[in-house]
Amino acid sequence: MKLLLAEDEKALSEVLVTVLEKHNYSVEAVYDGNSALKYLETQIYDAAILDVMMPGTDGITVLKTLRKNGNMLPIMILTAKSDIDDRVIGLDSGANDYLPKPFDTRELLARIRVMMRVQGTQTDEILKTGNIKLNHATLEMSSDVSSFRLSGKEFQMMKVFMENPGIPISLNMLLDKIWGSAGKEEKETVWAYISFLRKKLKALHADVGISTVDIGTYQLEVFTL
Repeated sequence: MKLLLAEDEKALSEVLVTVLEKHNYSVEAVYDGNSALKYLETQIYDAAILDVMMPGTDGITVLKTLRKNGNMLPIMILTAKSDIDDRVIGLDSGANDYLPKPFDTRELLARIRVMMRVQGTQTDEILKTGNIKLNHATLEMSSDVSSFRLSGKEFQMMKVFMENPGIPISLNMLLDKIWGSAGKEEKETVWAYISFLRKKLKALHADVGISTVDIGTYQLEVFTL
């Protein structure tokens, strides 16, 4: 599981990164709000942990910007502000959880686990990008023209693209999320699945497509007429 940690106290950040990595999380750390927003808008994470008081853009503003843009990534707020009013502001701004400092790292780990469990049970049944819909219940990808029932791997791959439109996604990232390995045979399988999905999107007269950004990097592009 990949996390973004935005905490401007570098000593605390280093401790948290060590603890999280010890518990098998992959962590990228940034130290200001502007960097946090840039990373969260251009890369894929499973969750984020944001401090409120950071240089540049504060954590609440980062959170509000993401939610305004439709990014529903699970986000936990960390802050030294522990008043009820501050917690309400954080939660009303779209935070999934709010943990006041100081805290025990065991509680942080437990709250991350709960946040991810809740997120897993609240996944929207239908994703929509452009004129394409992806149904979790039926594994169908459809448009007003027609529909296709996808295989499990096709569905998982299309889900990654539709949850992250416009964000470059590397072949290795797809392998890690869907296959959990990165051998030569698996890479060839990814290329094959991308080809299958492209053909189905074309048959659906989709106004979105999987474009090649660079060698081994792809993104879901929304076509403008």
